[in-house]
Amino acid sequence: MNLSLYAHGGSANHGCEALARSTIQSLEKGNKFTLLSEQPEEDLKYGLNEIARIESSQDTLPVGLQGFLYKLKMKFTHDERIYYKSIYRNAIRKSGDTDIAIAIGGDNYCYKGFAEQFGVLNDMFISHKIPCILWGCSIDPHRINKHLIEHLNKYQLITARESITYKALKESGIKNVYLIPDTAFKLKKIESELPEGFNPTNTVGINLSPLISGYESNKGITYANYENLIAFILQHTDLHIALIPHVVWSHNDDRSTLNMLYQKYANSDRVILLKDCNAMELKGYISRCRFLIAARTHASIAGYSTGVPTLVVGYSVKAVGIASDLFGTAKNYVLPVNALSRKEELSEAFDWLMKHEENIRNHYSQHLNNYIAGLSLIDELPIFKQ
Repeated sequence: MNLSLYAHGGSANHGCEALARSTIQSLEKGNKFTLLSEQPEEDLKYGLNEIARIESSQDTLPVGLQGFLYKLKMKFTHDERIYYKSIYRNAIRKSGDTDIAIAIGGDNYCYKGFAEQFGVLNDMFISHKIPCILWGCSIDPHRINKHLIEHLNKYQLITARESITYKALKESGIKNVYLIPDTAFKLKKIESELPEGFNPTNTVGINLSPLISGYESNKGITYANYENLIAFILQHTDLHIALIPHVVWSHNDDRSTLNMLYQKYANSDRVILLKDCNAMELKGYISRCRFLIAARTHASIAGYSTGVPTLVVGYSVKAVGIASDLFGTAKNYVLPVNALSRKEELSEAFDWLMKHEENIRNHYSQHLNNYIAGLSLIDELPIFKQ
């Protein structure tokens, strides 16, 4: 079959890259792939052209008569769908002879406006009688309303990557929903040479996203917690620290905050800042950490899937849902950003993680393989057997 992947933001977000790579990895048997990308130059940079045909999902706005008509419609209707119909006007042609279209933006429905944006692409595919799948999604239950239900029911099949989303969709009456773990749990890893200062048996990986500051109840409290955490680790343990960027978009770059932390503690000789690399290499680095503190979902999945005791500094249903499914509870495994009120809370949560290291590793050894085995349900999905 010919499969088109869309709703992909670009691989400078290595979570998006991980989803694209692992989806192709999970469905590669005899299938060909086109990746309709919002940022194709990023996908070329990180090598996704080796596993899929890369096409830009967007075009520039029309000019001439069509451009005049576009401006006229926008002036009188102010309908953002007209904008998306214009920039996506060639997306179906670019997708080629597509049998199934798969929306892989796992958490797109956690954010305002994405349903409208990618709903345009969905309608375009459906109008050409191409079935659409929503793949590995997380959706906050409070965002599910009549409009979203109507939109979601257009998908022929939906896979939810954690139970909170799955139950919310089922309770909303949405059909053809399957509970399947995030495919990035099976993303292949590349173990590149470790940089100087990265101790493979005694390093804690730390990921911080500038995005999470928007979810704070107490402005600046997240960064203060990370500062306090590093000071705690340096003073009370012999652990080394690897600061790990997982998204490097210019408008949302983990390095902006991580570099501030690095500059403050670089003289300790126990803190390093990893350079940017692709998702498989990042997973290789994370897999050799002793502990992981992560704000980005797919950084945490890299930790979980390789048996690294992981604490998530979370801000949405995806963090709580995945941790709850894997450990039976999110307590002590997810620290909600909006609940932070003291700068010591992250250090206290990390102290708990260290004290329970052996129990966590035992839990992984007993349950992780069974959890990941849930991905075998992909092979049984009826849409791929037609």
